Order: sequence, then structure tokens, then C-alpha cells
Amino acid sequence: MCGYPGPNGTELLRVAQYAGVKYGDLHYVKNRVRDVLTEDTRTPDFSNPNEPHALLADFPLPVYLTTNYDDFIVQALATRTKSAMAAICPWTETIAPDPLFAETAGFNPSPATPLVYHLHGAMRDPASFVLAEDDYMVFLRNFIIERTNGTNRMFPPSILAALTTRPLLFVGYSLQDSTFRMLFQELGRSIPAISRRRHVSIQLAPTSGYTIEDMEGLLNWYYAEWQISVYWGGIDEFCKELRERMGAMP
Repeated sequence: MCGYPGPNGTELLRVAQYAGVKYGDLHYVKNRVRDVLTEDTRTPDFSNPNEPHALLADFPLPVYLTTNYDDFIVQALATRTKSAMAAICPWTETIAPDPLFAETAGFNPSPATPLVYHLHGAMRDPASFVLAEDDYMVFLRNFIIERTNGTNRMFPPSILAALTTRPLLFVGYSLQDSTFRMLFQELGRSIPAISRRRHVSIQLAPTSGYTIEDMEGLLNWYYAEWQISVYWGGIDEFCKELRERMGAMP
């Protein structure tokens, strides 16, 4: 799309940063990314009980946090006759807080009417995408400022409650990713209770250079204050095993 000349050409945030400079308009880049994503009209098979979104939708959860731009989890919840509400995190001043949080439903989501919170933007508003390196820096800067000031603009009470009172399941994240580490290390400093709960992360087993023992030592070093149990394997394996362990769910 932009002829990115540097290393790490598979890292979207670097390529997007370059494209924003090349075209002089990061909003143009975000709209192009939205267009490319919407060209793929395929949707997951939510009738498959082991499809990741479908599996998560079966749990009686009041809050779902996602960094995906798509609304697949909302669609999956609808197939389970759940009326999901979706909101975008106002990570920058140009995004107004969702009016939903001025209503009772936004403050008190339930398993029947769950809240899907898009931390990094949503397809319906490409300007809300956390996409380029500058976006990630603004996200973290504003989060730090907000937590220092004791405000809840980015993380309303219902979101904070989900982060601090429930275990987290990290699906589709590499714990080695630098932006992921920065975000959750700052979460741990700003919301100490979040790191004291047991969490689970799905990680692909290393294929070369490192053993699982090596990787576990590295992750323990990155996340020394976190209680993160790692499932080594693919998402398909994890979903199948989780479904078997949980048995039938309504």
C-alpha cells in the first residue's frame, strides 16, 4: 500500500506510521485500512461451538474487552440471544465518551445485556483506530495522565470493575509484543488489583531457537508481578479443550 522500506514490515503500527508520514494524513491511512478489512466479507461460523467468538459468547459474562476493530463478538453474542452494547474507548480528546455510560445500562451491564468495549477503536469509526506508533503513544500518555488525575474517562466504572474483579483471558495477543507489555505494565501500576488475580494467556509454542522453558522464563521476567498462566498451543486447541472441560453451557 505504501512501499514501506524499513525492517519489521509485518508490524502494522510501524507501516501505518510510515504511511501516515508519506501521505501526510493518518486519517486517510485509517480509512484505507478499514476499506481493506471490509473487503473481506467472510464472517466466523458462530454455529461452531469451538469457534473462539462463539465459545466466549457462551460464557455468562457482563463485559468483553477487545482491541479488534471488528464486531464479531457482538455478532456472536446476538446468536446467543444476548443484546450486546458496544462502546469505543475515548483514548484521545477527539473521541467523545460514549453516552451509554450516562445510562444505567452502561454502568451495570449483565450477562444478558453485555458490554463490548473496544479499547483500540471500532470499524464504525476509523478515526478511533489505535493504529500507528503515534496512536499507541497517545493512548498510553492519556491513560497515565488520567490515572494520575484519578479520572475515569477512558476506563469507566464498569470497565474498571471487570479489570479488577475478574480474571482475564488473553486471546490473540503475544505477551512478547512491546505495545502489549507497555499497556499491561501501566495497568498493573495504575490498577494494582489487576495484577493480583490469576490470568490465562494462549501462546503458540516456540518453533525455533527457544524452548517452552526458555519462553516461560522470559515471560516471568517481563511480567514478574502478574499471575499469568500460559497455555502453550493454538487457539483451536485451546477452545476445544476448554469446551470439553466446561461441558455444556447454556
